[in-house]
Amino acid sequence: MGTGGSVETLEFQAETRQLLQLVIHSIYSNKDIFLRELISNASDALDKLRLESLIDSDLEVDTSDLHIALAVDKDARTLTVRDNGIGMSRDDLVELIGTIAKSGTAGLLEKLKEAKETQDGAAAQNLIGQFGVGFYSAFMVADKVTLRTRRAGTDSGTAWESDGEGTYEIRAVDDLPVGTSVTLHLKAADNEDGLADYLSEWKIRQIVKQYSDFIRWPIRMATERTDADGVTTHGVDTLNSMKALWARPRSEVTEAEYAEFYKQISHDGLDPAETIHMRAEGNFEYEALLFIPSQAPFDLFSRETKRGVQLYVKRVFIMDDCEALMPNYLRFVKGVVDAHDLSLNISREILQHDRQIRGVRRRLVKKVLGAIKDMQAKDGERYTKLWAQFGRALKEGLLEDTDNTEALLELVSAASTHDPEKTTTLREYVERMKEGQDAIYYLTGETRAMVENSPHMEAFAAKGYEVLILTDPVDEVWVDQVPAFAGHALQSIAKGQVDLDEPADGDDGAESDKAKREEDFAALLPWLTTTLSEQVKQVRLSSRLTTSAACIVGDAHDMTPTLEKMYRAMGQEMPPVKRILELNPTHPLITALRSAHATNAEDPALAEIVELVYGGALLAEGGDLPDPARFTRLLTNHLARGL
Repeated sequence: MGTGGSVETLEFQAETRQLLQLVIHSIYSNKDIFLRELISNASDALDKLRLESLIDSDLEVDTSDLHIALAVDKDARTLTVRDNGIGMSRDDLVELIGTIAKSGTAGLLEKLKEAKETQDGAAAQNLIGQFGVGFYSAFMVADKVTLRTRRAGTDSGTAWESDGEGTYEIRAVDDLPVGTSVTLHLKAADNEDGLADYLSEWKIRQIVKQYSDFIRWPIRMATERTDADGVTTHGVDTLNSMKALWARPRSEVTEAEYAEFYKQISHDGLDPAETIHMRAEGNFEYEALLFIPSQAPFDLFSRETKRGVQLYVKRVFIMDDCEALMPNYLRFVKGVVDAHDLSLNISREILQHDRQIRGVRRRLVKKVLGAIKDMQAKDGERYTKLWAQFGRALKEGLLEDTDNTEALLELVSAASTHDPEKTTTLREYVERMKEGQDAIYYLTGETRAMVENSPHMEAFAAKGYEVLILTDPVDEVWVDQVPAFAGHALQSIAKGQVDLDEPADGDDGAESDKAKREEDFAALLPWLTTTLSEQVKQVRLSSRLTTSAACIVGDAHDMTPTLEKMYRAMGQEMPPVKRILELNPTHPLITALRSAHATNAEDPALAEIVELVYGGALLAEGGDLPDPARFTRLLTNHLARGL
């Protein structure tokens, strides 16, 4: 262990031994994170030295070139991480490395054991260092670890060494510089066990770039290059960029730099549609740099899609896809959140329940929705393109995020009968509503053509009422969750009673006509309801039809057939919902049916005609016939009789 005092052999605390055994025996699938942990510790030591030098003017330390150095010795198979930071005393070493001095140790060990038993590498990785024990990750890749350190303001240093088993050795050492060096005596590379060649310059560069690129201190490594003539040159490279864009004022960052950074973290070849750069100060400080892509990823609606932004703590990369910071409906948002006051290795589970993190999430969501709203107000064309890419996902927020319902409704853009090409916002729809119109009318369906040609549209088109055309699967759900927009209820034109011929006060003629129709059909309607009792719960006259003979509608709170299909496709058995058959009292087929029934209600052909009327209404709305072969046979027979 070098020159100095006598060697002490000390035992690890019992819990520490258990933890070391779990680490050594490969519970972590990603062993690369050992270097992240050691660099992070070194960065913290540099931060502490700089702070202490400012507080204590008598502290004699050189802070002119604070840095982290990586050194490889291929002959000895060692990798050393060295810093000229605050350093540690002997007591610091025993307390910080020989003992787990944090509460909740038993809980940590239990979770680590579970992660090992279930072979959940991702869960295990997120636990490493959670209780301040990140140093132990060195034993994933090393058979022995040697640490040398001298605390600033002291004259002598300390050496520590262990193979990660039951004990460690410690001794005083003279002539050490201020700071800490950790030398890993590396295990042999083993791809099957996830052990890379950590002597490889390429591998070291890749790990630093992935995890520690934005550490504020330079991370240096000696390099050796041999040219074609056999001449060898030696140099020192800085491996990290130290360019934490989010920590710089927006005025100092160019759009090109933002775009390049976005492409680096998103693997997207296109520039982002929107950049959001924010800083929060106060009780919980953080910086955030978020991006809204120009184009939806191919897996936006895949169950396996990962969501969330990257989480850093003081410029140290902690995790990708931090779900606690971004709701599912904003899963397309990319970026970085750098929190100043979090534990370096906080787990996903803890993040989900952290009050401050929930506060950050609320502010990030409002910022993203606000940016889209600004785009809608200032650049309609760009907003329309954005909505085409991500509108379907944003509408999921109307089901998930009740706190932002109003903000999301302001963003909703939908096709409508007002314009065959352009979409409309709900706000624009309300501004165009006819005098006396109370509801926002809509119709859901699989395609625009199917919705436009629906019998439900006939009276609305004839009277000039605008109807929203909603064709995304999520539309079937959110319209039932949202009671109103700007004081106007959303009403499906395929549900409930719709009477666009409501007589004005004192219009006795219109009232009389309506009463006369009801009287004319008084005998037919109950008979039809009985005849179709297996298919519908009621047959009634309609005021929403002008050219079609019949249509099928639901009660105001009934589930739509499309939604029923969606649930069944997901494996949820739904009880069949009986709906209502509405008849057009002026259609020749319906008036002829009424006359035929009045003449001979027992004619078996009448029941077949009724079955055809119902089947035609079902087909008109894009429904599925229960027995297509029978329907075709009945239709063919009746057509033949009419020729």
